[in-house]
Amino acid sequence: MLEKFLTQTEFSSMADFRENYRVKVPECFNFAYDVVDEWARVSPEKPALLWTDDSGYSRQYTFRDIKLESDRTASFFRSLGIGRGDKVMLILKRRREFWFAILALHKLGAVAIPATHLLTSKDIVYRCNAAHIKAVVTVGESEVTSHVEKARRDCPTLSICVSTGPDVPEGWHDFETGVKSAYPFSRPLRVNRNEDISLLYFTSGTTGEPKMVAHDFLYPLGHIITGKYWHNLHEGSLHLTVADTGWGKAVWGKLYGQWIAGANVFVYDFEKFNAADLLAQMARHHVTSFCAPPTIYRFMILQDVASYDLSALEYCTTAGEAMNPSVFERWKELTGLDIREGFGQTETTLTIGTFPWMESRPGSMGVPSPAYHIDLINAAGESCMPGEEGEIVIYTNDEPPLGLFREYLYDPELTRKAHSGGVYRTGDVATRDEDGYYRFVGRADDVIKSSGYRIGPFEVENSLMSHPAVVECAITGVPDPVRGQVVKATVVLAEEYRGRDEKELVEELQRHVKETTAPYKYPRVVEFVDALPKTISGKIRRVEIRDSHNRAHAS
Repeated sequence: MLEKFLTQTEFSSMADFRENYRVKVPECFNFAYDVVDEWARVSPEKPALLWTDDSGYSRQYTFRDIKLESDRTASFFRSLGIGRGDKVMLILKRRREFWFAILALHKLGAVAIPATHLLTSKDIVYRCNAAHIKAVVTVGESEVTSHVEKARRDCPTLSICVSTGPDVPEGWHDFETGVKSAYPFSRPLRVNRNEDISLLYFTSGTTGEPKMVAHDFLYPLGHIITGKYWHNLHEGSLHLTVADTGWGKAVWGKLYGQWIAGANVFVYDFEKFNAADLLAQMARHHVTSFCAPPTIYRFMILQDVASYDLSALEYCTTAGEAMNPSVFERWKELTGLDIREGFGQTETTLTIGTFPWMESRPGSMGVPSPAYHIDLINAAGESCMPGEEGEIVIYTNDEPPLGLFREYLYDPELTRKAHSGGVYRTGDVATRDEDGYYRFVGRADDVIKSSGYRIGPFEVENSLMSHPAVVECAITGVPDPVRGQVVKATVVLAEEYRGRDEKELVEELQRHVKETTAPYKYPRVVEFVDALPKTISGKIRRVEIRDSHNRAHAS
């Protein structure tokens, strides 16, 4: 399948990869027809999706199965009046119906909007009205369906609601019944153009309302690098990415690049995360490739990893937040495997990564993907010197790269602010060394300026997280009449440290930071809290911490 889309599929070095990676872009590309149905045609029994849940049930779907299920689902959706350009929100957790539904929407030329089950009715109203959503497909659970039902009266464009059951509310369509009774599916005469919108994500930003990130039908081709060359997948791979289908990480790691590479996607559908259960599933099913956020690795290394047979595991990756080097080192001690870090956004595919031909460097995201022309620029717009902080940018003068979003839907001003003049500004700050390895510093708005120093939140958080008292922390800058800003640490303590003398503990943490990073970065203000404020996607809302501090200290 890779030969269909790449001029060269194997590379001998990073230089070879950088110089010779080329994608052959078809006209009117559609992932569902041109990849999934094509696999079903040439290798119908090829494993595609190994789905298991926390009851112990599992089922292996072949590409023939996936084609059949997505065809039936497409026919069912079409019978409801869903067609080209219609926007459909999918709130399906890790249920197998997600794969059938998103492929069905691709086959109809509709727009899929994956969303988390954590949305409230208020969140649903905002999304439906902002995007003009026509239909919602949800898991059959009372809490999720009740939020949609409550929101429905305030969503004039929302005319179709579908539930996977078993309890289907009155006035809703039953997914299982509808799919089983659907007519045979026939491909529409006009499905899509490459530039049509196929996928829409609401980014859970740390400030303001979520933005609508719109991707076109070519977006899956941008994930060839994610699946084949970052996850290092081959046709014998069984790949597990830990992600709810409501987040962009799901199509990064559980769909597009993996199936283009011919890998088998492993899905563990659990209701509550448990590191021991995850390790048991990986051992039982012989997972060969694993990707998860650093937080998941942090929980896993606390388990008796040696008691699980992970001998099939070949490759490990991480993204979503910067990884603490101590987690990297401990995982390598336990498994013998590096964790290869990567970086990207909802607006992009993998833009920076640690690829197979490279040395892994703890704390580094890796080097730019050959699919993007990436640079690091300072405030003057000049390319940064080694060690100098700057914003990660993507140059798009010649042609927008595959995988870069088309627009913030219905918001041309916001789109121009982020992407104009041939430059997409990521808003993320990093440094790079003499070898071109990038290290994450923080969001541009979160960098702290204190007494002439620029301090990135992550480097201080990294230091604090290596102290056993700290379960979680957030670093922010707070106003100071002398220094402009000083570093504040908001800390969630480990259970055994709660109740200790706070003054002594603050001093201990401050000493620890001074000893493990540059002394000027230590937090002059430390606050202990039960939990950090976060968005529904788990991002720390530093703006809320800053605002709360400012209100508390207002004169």
